[in-house]
Amino acid sequence: MTTATPSKRKLALFDLDHTLLAGDSDFEWPRFLIQRGILDAAEYEERNSHFYRQYQNGTLDMNEYLAFILAPLTRYSRAELDALHADYLEHRIKPLIPQRARQQLAAHAAEGDEIVIITATNRFITGPIARELGVEHLIAIELEEDAAGNFTGRHTGVLSFKEGKITRIEQWLAERGESWDSYGESFFYSDSHNDLPLMKLVDRPVAVNPDDKLRAHAEAHGWPVISLRDEA
Repeated sequence: MTTATPSKRKLALFDLDHTLLAGDSDFEWPRFLIQRGILDAAEYEERNSHFYRQYQNGTLDMNEYLAFILAPLTRYSRAELDALHADYLEHRIKPLIPQRARQQLAAHAAEGDEIVIITATNRFITGPIARELGVEHLIAIELEEDAAGNFTGRHTGVLSFKEGKITRIEQWLAERGESWDSYGESFFYSDSHNDLPLMKLVDRPVAVNPDDKLRAHAEAHGWPVISLRDEA
């Protein structure tokens, strides 16, 4: 009698903003700081919206954007920032987490799948959000810290943006002594056409509340198009 070979576990990759969240954590952070009187509304709202439009259009200069978004982090100690983030998470982010998103994560967890959030937002903002979602593995833009653990305003390593997401997930796999072949099947859930390079690579790309460009591509290629929002 032969014993059946157990099937390999699956790899479930999730974008964060507008996928697991009904909003954008990187966009909400400056708005939160404005609300707290930390940033000037006139200057930051205009520039924040400018960069967000670039992201939607696929023309975002990530280095320029990071110089803008990371500058406020250099003005405060890590302890002060962590306290601000706790308030931000509670009042800005938790209301943006749909129950359907939690259910989709739970469904993969119940199957024993390896779940990874892979995002173009930095780890300071997204780390606590991943923990709130119960996801252990996070690939995000990494930030440089000084000897005291405070942020310098610079990033390190490959940016997890567009093709950089492929580089970062493959680095993560290699660090674990794994490759794509270590998994029986791979998923990637995303809302954005900026994620098409990685979506084209996985076995099962899923468009989640997609932008117009991603929706058109998904429909043309027969990819599932789903919603993780809680609307009826």
